[in-house]
Amino acid sequence: MNASKKFRTMLINLSVLVALALSLLAVPHAAAATSPLNADEIAGLQFMHEEEKLAHDVYATFYQQYGLAIFNNIATSEAAHMAAVKTLLDRYGLADPAAGNGVGVFENVELQALYSQLIAQGRQSLSAALKAGGAIEEIDILDLKERLATTTQADIRQVYTRLLDGSYNHLRSFANTLKVQTGEVYQPQYLDAATYQTIIAGTNGRRGGSGGSSSAIGGGSTRGGRRW
Repeated sequence: MNASKKFRTMLINLSVLVALALSLLAVPHAAAATSPLNADEIAGLQFMHEEEKLAHDVYATFYQQYGLAIFNNIATSEAAHMAAVKTLLDRYGLADPAAGNGVGVFENVELQALYSQLIAQGRQSLSAALKAGGAIEEIDILDLKERLATTTQADIRQVYTRLLDGSYNHLRSFANTLKVQTGEVYQPQYLDAATYQTIIAGTNGRRGGSGGSSSAIGGGSTRGGRRW
Protein backbone atom coordinates (compact mmCIF):
# COMPACT_ATOMS: atom_id res chain seq x y z
CA MET A 1 0.00 0.00 0.00
CA ASN A 2 1.47 3.38 -0.97
CA ALA A 3 2.06 6.25 1.44
CA SER A 4 -0.82 8.37 0.13
CA LYS A 5 -3.35 5.61 0.84
CA LYS A 6 -1.95 5.12 4.33
CA PHE A 7 -2.14 8.86 5.01
CA ARG A 8 -5.71 9.06 3.69
CA THR A 9 -6.77 6.17 5.92
CA MET A 10 -5.15 7.80 8.93
CA LEU A 11 -6.97 11.08 8.26
CA ILE A 12 -10.31 9.28 7.96
CA ASN A 13 -9.78 7.48 11.26
CA LEU A 14 -8.66 10.63 13.05
CA SER A 15 -11.60 12.68 11.77
CA VAL A 16 -14.02 10.03 13.04
CA LEU A 17 -12.39 10.05 16.46
CA VAL A 18 -12.37 13.84 16.77
CA ALA A 19 -16.06 14.08 15.91
CA LEU A 20 -16.97 11.31 18.34
CA ALA A 21 -14.86 12.69 21.17
CA LEU A 22 -16.53 16.09 20.85
CA SER A 23 -20.00 14.53 20.88
CA LEU A 24 -19.25 12.47 24.00
CA LEU A 25 -17.86 15.33 26.06
CA ALA A 26 -21.29 16.37 27.25
CA VAL A 27 -23.39 13.66 28.85
CA PRO A 28 -26.65 15.40 29.81
CA HIS A 29 -26.28 16.96 33.26
CA ALA A 30 -28.54 16.08 36.13
CA ALA A 31 -28.15 16.78 39.82
CA ALA A 32 -29.74 13.44 40.59
CA ALA A 33 -31.79 10.79 38.86
CA THR A 34 -35.29 12.21 38.40
CA SER A 35 -37.11 8.89 38.14
CA PRO A 36 -36.29 5.27 38.96
CA LEU A 37 -35.14 2.94 36.22
CA ASN A 38 -36.95 -0.23 35.29
CA ALA A 39 -35.23 -3.61 35.21
CA ASP A 40 -34.55 -3.43 31.46
CA GLU A 41 -32.94 -0.01 31.77
CA ILE A 42 -30.70 -1.15 34.63
CA ALA A 43 -29.67 -4.33 32.83
CA GLY A 44 -29.11 -2.35 29.64
CA LEU A 45 -26.71 0.15 31.21
CA GLN A 46 -24.70 -2.53 32.95
CA PHE A 47 -24.55 -4.71 29.85
CA MET A 48 -23.59 -1.87 27.51
CA HIS A 49 -20.80 -0.77 29.86
CA GLU A 50 -19.24 -4.23 29.63
CA GLU A 51 -19.86 -4.46 25.89
CA GLU A 52 -17.99 -1.19 25.36
CA LYS A 53 -15.19 -2.61 27.54
CA LEU A 54 -15.11 -5.69 25.32
CA ALA A 55 -14.61 -3.49 22.26
CA HIS A 56 -11.86 -1.52 23.99
CA ASP A 57 -10.05 -4.62 25.20
CA VAL A 58 -10.17 -6.40 21.83
CA TYR A 59 -8.88 -3.35 19.95
CA ALA A 60 -6.14 -2.67 22.49
CA THR A 61 -5.01 -6.30 22.19
CA PHE A 62 -4.95 -6.17 18.40
CA TYR A 63 -3.03 -2.90 18.45
CA GLN A 64 -0.33 -4.61 20.50
CA GLN A 65 -0.15 -7.42 17.93
CA TYR A 66 -0.41 -5.49 14.66
CA GLY A 67 0.56 -1.91 15.52
CA LEU A 68 -2.11 -0.56 13.17
CA ALA A 69 -3.35 2.88 14.20
CA ILE A 70 -7.05 2.15 13.71
CA PHE A 71 -7.03 -0.28 16.64
CA ASN A 72 -5.41 2.22 19.00
CA ASN A 73 -7.63 5.07 17.80
CA ILE A 74 -10.88 3.18 18.19
CA ALA A 75 -9.79 1.67 21.51
CA THR A 76 -9.44 5.26 22.74
CA SER A 77 -12.91 6.01 21.43
CA GLU A 78 -14.32 2.95 23.22
CA ALA A 79 -12.79 4.20 26.47
CA ALA A 80 -14.81 7.38 25.97
CA HIS A 81 -17.91 5.23 25.38
CA MET A 82 -17.26 3.42 28.65
CA ALA A 83 -16.87 6.72 30.49
CA ALA A 84 -20.18 7.99 29.12
CA VAL A 85 -22.06 4.89 30.31
CA LYS A 86 -20.19 4.96 33.64
CA THR A 87 -21.51 8.49 34.19
CA LEU A 88 -25.03 7.10 33.92
CA LEU A 89 -24.28 4.16 36.21
CA ASP A 90 -23.04 6.60 38.83
CA ARG A 91 -25.95 8.96 38.32
CA TYR A 92 -28.48 6.22 38.97
CA GLY A 93 -26.52 4.60 41.77
CA LEU A 94 -25.92 1.35 39.88
CA ALA A 95 -23.10 -1.12 40.38
CA ASP A 96 -20.36 -1.11 37.76
CA PRO A 97 -19.88 -4.70 36.54
CA ALA A 98 -16.47 -3.81 35.09
CA ALA A 99 -15.05 -2.39 38.32
CA GLY A 100 -11.65 -3.88 39.11
CA ASN A 101 -11.61 -6.16 36.07
CA GLY A 102 -8.53 -6.16 33.87
CA VAL A 103 -8.26 -6.53 30.11
CA GLY A 104 -10.30 -9.48 28.87
CA VAL A 105 -12.18 -10.08 32.13
CA PHE A 106 -15.99 -9.76 32.16
CA GLU A 107 -18.79 -10.45 34.61
CA ASN A 108 -21.20 -11.36 31.81
CA VAL A 109 -20.40 -14.92 30.75
CA GLU A 110 -21.64 -14.40 27.21
CA LEU A 111 -19.40 -11.38 26.73
CA GLN A 112 -16.53 -13.37 28.21
CA ALA A 113 -17.10 -16.09 25.61
CA LEU A 114 -17.43 -13.54 22.81
CA TYR A 115 -14.16 -11.90 23.82
CA SER A 116 -12.32 -15.21 23.64
CA GLN A 117 -13.90 -15.99 20.28
CA LEU A 118 -12.93 -12.62 18.77
CA ILE A 119 -9.38 -12.69 20.10
CA ALA A 120 -8.84 -16.18 18.68
CA GLN A 121 -10.24 -15.02 15.34
CA GLY A 122 -8.24 -11.83 15.15
CA ARG A 123 -4.91 -13.38 16.07
CA GLN A 124 -4.93 -15.36 12.82
CA SER A 125 -4.22 -12.39 10.54
CA LEU A 126 -4.66 -8.65 10.15
CA SER A 127 -7.60 -9.29 7.83
CA ALA A 128 -9.27 -11.46 10.46
CA ALA A 129 -8.65 -8.83 13.15
CA LEU A 130 -10.25 -6.07 11.06
CA LYS A 131 -13.24 -8.33 10.40
CA ALA A 132 -13.49 -9.04 14.13
CA GLY A 133 -13.58 -5.29 14.68
CA GLY A 134 -16.39 -4.98 12.19
CA ALA A 135 -18.29 -7.78 13.92
CA ILE A 136 -18.02 -5.98 17.26
CA GLU A 137 -19.46 -2.80 15.77
CA GLU A 138 -22.31 -4.68 14.09
CA ILE A 139 -23.19 -6.38 17.39
CA ASP A 140 -22.96 -3.05 19.18
CA ILE A 141 -25.35 -1.46 16.68
CA LEU A 142 -27.89 -4.22 17.18
CA ASP A 143 -27.64 -4.07 20.96
CA LEU A 144 -27.85 -0.28 21.14
CA LYS A 145 -30.91 -0.31 18.90
CA GLU A 146 -32.53 -2.82 21.22
CA ARG A 147 -31.59 -0.91 24.37
CA LEU A 148 -32.95 2.32 22.94
CA ALA A 149 -36.31 0.62 22.59
CA THR A 150 -36.39 -0.21 26.32
CA THR A 151 -35.98 3.29 27.77
CA THR A 152 -37.71 6.65 27.73
CA GLN A 153 -35.06 8.32 29.93
CA ALA A 154 -33.73 11.30 27.98
CA ASP A 155 -30.16 11.09 29.30
CA ILE A 156 -29.87 7.37 28.61
CA ARG A 157 -31.32 7.76 25.12
CA GLN A 158 -28.89 10.57 24.35
CA VAL A 159 -25.87 8.53 25.39
CA TYR A 160 -27.04 5.43 23.52
CA THR A 161 -27.68 7.50 20.41
CA ARG A 162 -24.19 8.97 20.52
CA LEU A 163 -22.68 5.53 21.01
CA LEU A 164 -24.72 4.26 18.09
CA ASP A 165 -23.39 7.05 15.90
CA GLY A 166 -19.89 6.08 16.98
CA SER A 167 -20.47 2.44 16.05
CA TYR A 168 -21.67 3.46 12.59
CA ASN A 169 -18.46 5.43 12.12
CA HIS A 170 -16.29 2.65 13.48
CA LEU A 171 -17.88 0.09 11.17
CA ARG A 172 -17.21 2.34 8.18
CA SER A 173 -13.61 2.76 9.33
CA PHE A 174 -13.01 -0.97 9.66
CA ALA A 175 -14.55 -1.63 6.24
CA ASN A 176 -12.43 1.09 4.65
CA THR A 177 -9.24 -0.06 6.36
CA LEU A 178 -9.83 -3.68 5.34
CA LYS A 179 -10.09 -2.56 1.72
CA VAL A 180 -6.99 -0.36 1.89
CA GLN A 181 -4.84 -2.86 3.78
CA THR A 182 -5.85 -6.11 2.10
CA GLY A 183 -7.96 -5.30 -0.97
CA GLU A 184 -10.87 -7.28 0.53
CA VAL A 185 -14.42 -5.96 0.55
CA TYR A 186 -15.99 -6.21 4.00
CA GLN A 187 -19.10 -8.36 4.18
CA PRO A 188 -21.63 -7.86 7.01
CA GLN A 189 -21.63 -10.63 9.59
CA TYR A 190 -24.67 -9.74 11.72
CA LEU A 191 -26.52 -6.91 9.98
CA ASP A 192 -28.67 -7.56 6.95
CA ALA A 193 -27.17 -6.41 3.66
CA ALA A 194 -29.55 -3.49 3.12
CA THR A 195 -28.97 -2.04 6.58
CA TYR A 196 -25.21 -2.45 6.21
CA GLN A 197 -25.17 -0.66 2.86
CA THR A 198 -27.20 2.20 4.33
CA ILE A 199 -24.64 2.60 7.11
CA ILE A 200 -21.69 2.44 4.73
CA ALA A 201 -23.32 5.04 2.49
CA GLY A 202 -23.86 7.28 5.50
CA THR A 203 -27.51 7.86 4.59
CA ASN A 204 -29.14 6.69 7.81
CA GLY A 205 -29.16 9.94 9.75
CA ARG A 206 -26.74 12.35 11.42
CA ARG A 207 -23.12 11.12 11.62
CA GLY A 208 -24.37 7.78 10.34
CA GLY A 209 -27.68 8.16 12.12
CA SER A 210 -29.60 6.64 14.94
CA GLY A 211 -33.01 6.28 13.41
CA GLY A 212 -34.98 3.13 12.84
CA SER A 213 -36.25 0.46 15.14
CA SER A 214 -34.46 -2.73 15.99
CA SER A 215 -36.97 -4.57 13.84
CA ALA A 216 -35.40 -2.89 10.82
CA ILE A 217 -32.06 -4.45 11.65
CA GLY A 218 -31.18 -8.03 10.88
CA GLY A 219 -30.42 -10.44 13.68
CA GLY A 220 -33.51 -10.11 15.84
CA SER A 221 -33.83 -9.61 19.56
CA THR A 222 -31.12 -10.58 22.01
CA ARG A 223 -33.44 -11.55 24.83
CA GLY A 224 -33.91 -15.13 23.70
CA GLY A 225 -30.14 -15.70 23.60
CA ARG A 226 -27.18 -13.89 22.11
CA ARG A 227 -26.91 -13.55 18.35
CA TRP A 228 -23.26 -14.60 18.07
